[in-house]
Amino acid sequence: MPYAKITEFITIDPATIIATLLNLLILFLILKFLLFKRVNAVIESRSKEIADSFEEADETKLRAKAVELEYNEKLAGAKEESAEILRDATRRAHEQSEKIISDAHGEAQEIIERAHSEIEREKRRAVNSVKNDITDIAFDVAEALVGKKMTREDDEAIINSFIDEIDGVGDSDE
Repeated sequence: MPYAKITEFITIDPATIIATLLNLLILFLILKFLLFKRVNAVIESRSKEIADSFEEADETKLRAKAVELEYNEKLAGAKEESAEILRDATRRAHEQSEKIISDAHGEAQEIIERAHSEIEREKRRAVNSVKNDITDIAFDVAEALVGKKMTREDDEAIINSFIDEIDGVGDSDE
């Protein structure tokens, strides 16, 4: 008979089921009014915080994209500016080199002109020196040929004709 006691224990009593269901319903209503509102409020608060976090992350992402675009624009501008600075520096360097070359040509031309002037002076000095030497020789030759001293006017006439002859010879050499 041990089975009879076990079956009494397992029997289904409708009154117990109804009482258990009523207890469960009352417990549910108590929990709903006291606990579920608070739990729902916490869940709703967390949901709002999470939504705000996602919204803030989206805003941050948009700001980051805007900053990236601005950075790329500034970078492109800096590249253009550096290219312009390089072109300007190259142009100025070219102008300066042209000026230096022009100045050097001018100085070289001045040096050549001074050298030509110096050569002309030395040439005249040499010709005058030769004329003076020839004049002295002519006096000596004339005195030796004539054997006597001539008048100053005679000397000058002979010297001038001799110099004119020498000038004619010197001019044809140039």
